[in-house]
Amino acid sequence: MGATHLPSTEFDGTEVDDQLEAEAEAALGEPRTEMVQLLGPDGTLGTDSVFSEYAERLDAEKLRGFYADMAAIRRFDQEATALQRQGQLALWVPLTGQEAAQIGSGRASQPQDYIFPTYREHGVALTRNVDLAELLRQFRGISNGGWNPKDTNFHLYTLVLAAQTPHAVGYAMGIQRDQRLAEANGLADSQPAEPKAAVMVYFGDGASSEGDVHESMVFASSYKAPVVFFCQNNHWAISVPTAVQTRIPLSNRAKGYGFPGIRVDGNDVIAVHAVTEWALEHARQGNGPVLIEAFTYRVGAHTTADDPTKYRESSEEALWRAKDPLERLEKYLRSEDMADDSFFAKVAADGDELAAYIRKSTYDSETPDIRTAFANTYVEAHPLVAEELAWFEEYTAGFASEDAAEGAGH
Repeated sequence: MGATHLPSTEFDGTEVDDQLEAEAEAALGEPRTEMVQLLGPDGTLGTDSVFSEYAERLDAEKLRGFYADMAAIRRFDQEATALQRQGQLALWVPLTGQEAAQIGSGRASQPQDYIFPTYREHGVALTRNVDLAELLRQFRGISNGGWNPKDTNFHLYTLVLAAQTPHAVGYAMGIQRDQRLAEANGLADSQPAEPKAAVMVYFGDGASSEGDVHESMVFASSYKAPVVFFCQNNHWAISVPTAVQTRIPLSNRAKGYGFPGIRVDGNDVIAVHAVTEWALEHARQGNGPVLIEAFTYRVGAHTTADDPTKYRESSEEALWRAKDPLERLEKYLRSEDMADDSFFAKVAADGDELAAYIRKSTYDSETPDIRTAFANTYVEAHPLVAEELAWFEEYTAGFASEDAAEGAGH
């Protein structure tokens, strides 16, 4: 078939409207391919033509708060890992290395914003005032969630990769329509308008390959939904490296959908906060979605069921440990006389107190019973489930018989 015989298209004889693309590029000047970084690994604060303005809004108290949050959630992570190793949790999903990406973005959100996490956003949960002891209930197997999202505007964890992204866009479109309805109805001048809200949805570099993410971004762009897509690129989708997920920076994908994409140093809490604050303002003002790629690293295992030594080099981990988000902020706080030894000692003591609370709360909670999983599969009794339960009961009874036999032998 020659070129003259190709099927016609809806765009034949017309010029393609590049307005959306032009607007996306204008929002941040030229398309960003570099990474936004304000606080370097050596603790030196740099500048950025767009985001330094946001960083300047942070006073010493807020910066100390960022450090305290990151230290607290790392201590929590260590305690949860220990509890899993003791058999108190069925599984745990560590976050060490990603504290700045989570605390920086979470603290940039406002109470009216709604957050959709995956299953590793423990730091974001902290910023949304979720009781961390409740967060562990799902990993202990005694709850399908653990907290009420209505109390914090922080949704329940989503264990299915990328399933939360279409939910987030739908929620954002609902916010958008509620605001338009309120404006159309003409609220009385005496009644203060509700503050505008946005949605932020978290996912990883591995989940970025899921169709749900693509479909969500298509919808979000088409309807200019007030949603921020926050991708924590921690370099490993379990054992699959980012290089297999994408040949270009993930943030560049936003250009194809017609909205801004920003790559930020995910270990720089100041830059993450600045970029996220900008993105949420952009979304709340009705300018549509933004994609943030936080370039960070999962220092530990994907979960406590994973062994990262099987698929990556220790030298790679050492390289990223040198970029530790807590250490770089500590260097900056000390160099600027914003914090001293007494502050860091108190942060450590507060972390131990949090760990003790988490430990006691877990020990005091009910013991999970796997039989509830069989009971909750269907509303009504099901013959196949009953058959599986009977097999399970017979299987576990075999262990009791073996123990009794061994006891009699002694």
